[in-house]
Amino acid sequence: MNMTPPASTLPRRNFLKTSAGLAAGAALATSTPKFLTAAERTRSIGANSRIRIAQIGCGSRGRTAHMEGIHKHLEATNFEIVAVADPWSKARADANGLVKKWFGRDAKQFVSYQDLLALEGIDAVMVASPDFHHTTHLEAAAKAGKHIYIEKPLATELDKLIRAYDASKAAQAKGSIIQVGTQLRSLPGIAGSRELVKSGILGKISRVDETRNSTPPYWYSYLKRDVQSADVDWKEFLGDRKSRPFDGRQYSAWYGYYEFCQGPVPQWGAHFLDLMHYVTDCGFPQSCMCMGGVTYWKDENNFTVPDNVIATWMYPEGMMVTSSNNFANSAGNTRKFFGEKGTLAVDNWNAPTYSADGGPKRDGQIRGKMDVTPIERPDHFLNWLQCMRSGETPHASIDAGYQHAIAVLMAVMSYDTGRKTLYDHAKRTIKTA
Repeated sequence: MNMTPPASTLPRRNFLKTSAGLAAGAALATSTPKFLTAAERTRSIGANSRIRIAQIGCGSRGRTAHMEGIHKHLEATNFEIVAVADPWSKARADANGLVKKWFGRDAKQFVSYQDLLALEGIDAVMVASPDFHHTTHLEAAAKAGKHIYIEKPLATELDKLIRAYDASKAAQAKGSIIQVGTQLRSLPGIAGSRELVKSGILGKISRVDETRNSTPPYWYSYLKRDVQSADVDWKEFLGDRKSRPFDGRQYSAWYGYYEFCQGPVPQWGAHFLDLMHYVTDCGFPQSCMCMGGVTYWKDENNFTVPDNVIATWMYPEGMMVTSSNNFANSAGNTRKFFGEKGTLAVDNWNAPTYSADGGPKRDGQIRGKMDVTPIERPDHFLNWLQCMRSGETPHASIDAGYQHAIAVLMAVMSYDTGRKTLYDHAKRTIKTA
C-alpha cells in the first residue's frame, strides 16, 4: 500500500457543468464569500439562521438516508437543501424532485462535486458518493471550509485517508463540524451499552464478535438500475481509477467491484468496528488477519468483492475482535461482547441485552437476561445540525472515522496480501508482518 500522498488532487474543471433549464433557479446570496471560513459560518448560524446544505452523491443512499433523513428535522432546525451533484442525470433529477417538493423551487444541479463546492453560500455538504470517492470529496469539502456529513467507510487507501484526515482536522480547528455516517453511535441502546461496559458490571472484555450474513449479496439489488451512457459522466464517476469504456453494470452495481468498493468488511464492518470502538472505548488495533474470496456467487456479472470473508483484529487492551460475512447462507447472525462477568448481546442494536452467561468471574450482580437501559440521544442528522449551531463535537467525530478506517484498511491490506498487518499509530503506517 502506497504511503506517499500524491502531489496534487484532481484538477479543477475549466467549465461549469450544470443541468439544462436550471439557470433560472433562485440564486444563493451573493453577499456570502465563496469560501467563508468555518469559524465565521459557525458564528453566523445562530438560532434563527437558515443552514444551506448541498448533497454530493444522489443515489439511493444520498436521497433516502441523507435527504429524507435530514428532512424530518426541517421545522426543528431551519435549513434548506440548495444544491445537488451526481454524475448520473437521473439521480440528480430525482434528488431535485425532492428539493422541489419540500422547498418549492429547484436545486442547483451539478455533475462535478468541484463545481458544487465552488458555489457561493453553501454552509454544509452531505457526501454519499461511492466508497472510493469518500476521501477525495471529504478533503475538498474540508479545504473549502464546509460543515460535512461524510459516509463510511471513510477511506479505501491509506495515503488518501491521511490527507483527508489532516484537512478535516485543520477545518475542524476553524469551526467545521464533521460527522461521520456511522449512525449507530446515535442509537439510545448503543449509548446505554457503552455506559453498561463502563460501569464494570461485565468486567474485562476479552472478545467481540460479529457475524452478519445474508443472501444474496446486497450488490445484486443494484443491477436493476437502467443506466445509459448518454446520461452519465463516466469520467467523473471513475475519478482516479483506470480509464475504460462505459460499463452500465459497473456503474449500477459498483458495490460488487473491488476497485470501487472493498466489500462487506469496509461496508458493514465499519459500522460494527465503530460501534465496538465506542462501546469499549478502546484504542487502535495492533494487528489484523483477513481472508476470504468470491466463493459462491460466480456468474456473468464477474463481481470481484468477496462474498465470504472474515477479519480478526487484536487490540492493545487484550481484546480480540472478529467480523465475519457469508452471502451464501443467511443463518448465524450475532453480535456479542464477551466479558469475564457476563455477555452483552447487541444482536438487535435497538434493544441490546446482557446476562451473566459464560462469565468465569460472574459475581451475582446480573440475574437472568437483562435489557440495557437506553440513553436518549438525538439521531445522527439532528446531532450534526445541532452541533453546527452549538459548536460541540458530534457523536461520530472525524477522529472516530479515522479509527474505524485504520482498522478497515488493515483488513484490506491483509486480504490483498494474504499476510498479517501491523499498525504503527505514531508513524501512521500499516505494514505486513
